[in-house]
Amino acid sequence: MTISIWRYSHFLLALVSSIFLLIASVTGVILAVEPIQHQAKGYAIKDLDQISLATTIHALDQNYEEVFSFEVESSDFVKASVLTMDLETHDIYIDPRTGEQLGMVQDRPGIYSFATNLHRSLFLKGIGRFFVGSISFLLLLITLTGSVLLAKRQGGIKKLFSKVQQDYMELRYHVILSRWFFIPIIILSVTGVYLSLEKFNLLPYTSTKHWVEQKIRSQNKYNSVLNIPFFQNTTLQDVRMVEFPFSEDPEEFYQISLKYEEIQVNQETGDIVASASYPFVALASRVSFNLHTGEGSVVWSLVLLLASASILFFIYSGAVMSVKRIKRGKKHITLDQMPDKDESEIIILVGSETGTTYDFALQLYRSMSSTNKKIYLTELNHYTTFQNAEHIIILTSTYGEGDSPTNARKFLGKIKSVHQPKDLNYSVVGFGSTEYPDYCKYAIEVDIALNHRENFTPLLPLQKINNAAFSTFNDWAQEWSKASKIEFSLRPASKKQKKIKLVPFDVVHRSDLNIDDTFLLRLRPKNSVDCTSGDLLSIYPKGSDIARQYSVAKIGKDIVLSIKKHDFGLCSTFLSELEQGSTLMASIDKNPHFHFPKKTPSAILIANGTGIAPFLGIIHQHNTIKISLLWGVRYTSSTDLYCEYIENNIGHNTNIDQYIAYSREENKMYVQDMLSRQEDHILKTIKDGGCIMICGSLAMQRQVLDVLESILLEHTELDLDLLQSNGQLRMDCY
Repeated sequence: MTISIWRYSHFLLALVSSIFLLIASVTGVILAVEPIQHQAKGYAIKDLDQISLATTIHALDQNYEEVFSFEVESSDFVKASVLTMDLETHDIYIDPRTGEQLGMVQDRPGIYSFATNLHRSLFLKGIGRFFVGSISFLLLLITLTGSVLLAKRQGGIKKLFSKVQQDYMELRYHVILSRWFFIPIIILSVTGVYLSLEKFNLLPYTSTKHWVEQKIRSQNKYNSVLNIPFFQNTTLQDVRMVEFPFSEDPEEFYQISLKYEEIQVNQETGDIVASASYPFVALASRVSFNLHTGEGSVVWSLVLLLASASILFFIYSGAVMSVKRIKRGKKHITLDQMPDKDESEIIILVGSETGTTYDFALQLYRSMSSTNKKIYLTELNHYTTFQNAEHIIILTSTYGEGDSPTNARKFLGKIKSVHQPKDLNYSVVGFGSTEYPDYCKYAIEVDIALNHRENFTPLLPLQKINNAAFSTFNDWAQEWSKASKIEFSLRPASKKQKKIKLVPFDVVHRSDLNIDDTFLLRLRPKNSVDCTSGDLLSIYPKGSDIARQYSVAKIGKDIVLSIKKHDFGLCSTFLSELEQGSTLMASIDKNPHFHFPKKTPSAILIANGTGIAPFLGIIHQHNTIKISLLWGVRYTSSTDLYCEYIENNIGHNTNIDQYIAYSREENKMYVQDMLSRQEDHILKTIKDGGCIMICGSLAMQRQVLDVLESILLEHTELDLDLLQSNGQLRMDCY
């Protein structure tokens, strides 16, 4: 829930201020160009710390009929207001050494004046300035909440600049750009708030007119400013502005603004007759103005330009992300859209690997939401106490050889340690296929575990759903409605039937069965197909409309499958009888979540048994990347089947390290045992932004995840969910 609070705060703040931020960022981009364009005029004076105030005043007096003032800009331009010998008044840029005119001060281009007024006040004067100040504050809050989300996404502040997971463009660059520009945007927002407070006189009194008269006066009089010690010793680096005396009357003084104070200097004696120091607030205002506008620095102006442009992108990408999340929310319920778990009377817990069971849970949730009951839906792994619950409904599939789905693997452990405050009615619905010997095995285990809990009472017996049959699920829902006396009717989700396109593959080679009843099948598509290692080949054996899927290795133009033949396996038996030269009709299903990352410095590939298949292709396709293969088989001879591929791709490649665990040999070892010995290697791979990929049996996956989880808990602030969301943990197990 914590991440949701930050996310929704970030979203709502951005939503409220989006229009104003759009205006501010567009005008900010325009105004950031002005200092760059100004600096390009080339009037900047080098070595201001070497030019004395006496030199400049004398040069101006010699070149012009009268001098009113001169100013040293933050851009290092020296601008003077003078009366020329032709008695014309001009504002000019000068060379302070000679007084020579370098160029005229031009009127400010209209586009910058327009952008400034729009940026500062939206042409609404006082009320507009209030809005702009408020938006600056909201921008600060948006940036801070976004920074928290960024840190959480990356796994902590130390991981802020670690690899960003591959995702759709808007989300990926929202993260990348925010890493680079959140500090400039914070500076922009803080200085914007500060300058707005100054305009509304909400800062402490900042007048510098607290003059302190100097009582010690010199009796020396100088006939030239070149001889006055103060002017000789003060360089233009310390000067902001000099206002000249109106006449030669000794009571008319030079008014000089230095960096930290203003002074009055007697034009005859050079005495400082009065001084006034700038208060901190005034100095802070000056710094805030320069930081906010980029005045005087081309580099900082470029940073502000890019930061303002990035805000435009953040508005766009944030809108895209929000639309995607809203659309996704229509399909997947989020915790924030539901009542609190402790207020809910009906709890729906889901265990789903492919999403099919989750779809059924959503149908049930939506249908029950029409009742006056509060419904809460979550994954089985999130099982906890539910203070007000009356019913718990569990919908779960069985994965692999009777194992739990990944998002349910912690449930049986939690059911023993979590004690519910009230007695509960429970119902378990299992999803699976009767074609597999372990039909709904995990659902059976869940039902047994609940039945052994004292305060759990079965409302209905365990219901098994074969091949996702909606009619069976609907019948169960009606029975549950009658038994619970909560009336509702199940509303099926409308789905478009995906048309399956089968393409022909030539059988290039089929190996004999090895000691583990495993064989390799090498196929070559008759026509070009878009496929890469990690994709799935869907095969429909005769007499069945249910696809069997195999993870593929892409080697050259061919596809290689590693298949275990089961005694009563319809598809594996069919494939084991294919002859070289025969044709197999099948379809390629893209499996992007198990593709090898496009940019990764290193990878750890973990497999057992036939799970080695996609990794053979991955190593073949990415043999220049540092890869460690951790592979588990039963016997030493189990590897003979793969010798050709191992020797060609691993044998002499120094980038590839291979580790094999034999579970049926004398010193038996499992993959997870081997993995636990590579703790440092795992941590370095994760730290460097590398990837861990797992393929094989679900039982192996469970043990490997336990090892990884313990390593992460002991040495990092990361968890498996974060690694998976970052694209650093990829799994395809069965």
